[in-house]
Amino acid sequence: MPAELPTSTELQAIKNLKQIAREEFILPGTAVCGGCGGLEALRLAAKVLGPKTIFVNAAGCFTLLAVFPYTPFTGSWLYTTMGSAAAGAQGVRDALDVLMARGKMSAEDDVEVVVVAGDGSTYDMALSATSGAIWLAHRPAYLATVSPRYPVDLTNMFLKAKTRRGPKLFIAQAPCSTGWLYDSEQTAEYAHLAVETGIFALKEAVEGVVTHTYIPHRRRPVEDYLQGQGRYRHLFEPTRNTEAISRIQEQVETYWPEVAETAGVEQRESRPPRGDRKV
Repeated sequence: MPAELPTSTELQAIKNLKQIAREEFILPGTAVCGGCGGLEALRLAAKVLGPKTIFVNAAGCFTLLAVFPYTPFTGSWLYTTMGSAAAGAQGVRDALDVLMARGKMSAEDDVEVVVVAGDGSTYDMALSATSGAIWLAHRPAYLATVSPRYPVDLTNMFLKAKTRRGPKLFIAQAPCSTGWLYDSEQTAEYAHLAVETGIFALKEAVEGVVTHTYIPHRRRPVEDYLQGQGRYRHLFEPTRNTEAISRIQEQVETYWPEVAETAGVEQRESRPPRGDRKV
């Protein structure tokens, strides 16, 4: 690899896309759906984590990523049942620590252990033993929300997390064309709109202190994000539900002014809608 191209072990806090590692640790050719936002988030995260990583996956759609005997990962991938990914990862971590304590593995050979789970095994099942419903109350070493459409922000969050010792949690905004009912080519657009409308906030919590890493200066109206996704079709068909859309917009408008004031960022009125999208 040319010396001028950064690698995962050389990366420091970055400022632009050119500084993201060129190495790929998740190779193409997986069986997951085209336009999977979750896969793009994982691919970007892997660029920071590097090849010495064991991903522990709770059963779900990502189970299709590595189907025996084929795998797109340069590192390791372990499946667990839906509710036991956290316990499985802790077992792997404990085993590695025991091997190092007994001198059977050097510290240089140590690896990162990362749980990868979706809505079914996180929100629906409360992250099992990790007490997902009240993570912030436990004051974890690091907690953040990320989006694949904001790769510099995502990269810097994972870089920061790598320097901290203790439990860390990332919640990725992962558009799903199959479940959300839109054309797969629109994944990047919906990942972008989720943030620019203010529906999904990019923020981090370090030892319990919350900071927003990106504040949209002039938010797009929420209907730009809602319209075109089949899961929200009831808001627009057979007639437009203006009251429901307004309530969603009001919640966003209530949230951001205080955030912007605390950060000293000027806010502007939301832009007008861009017009109808069709699925």
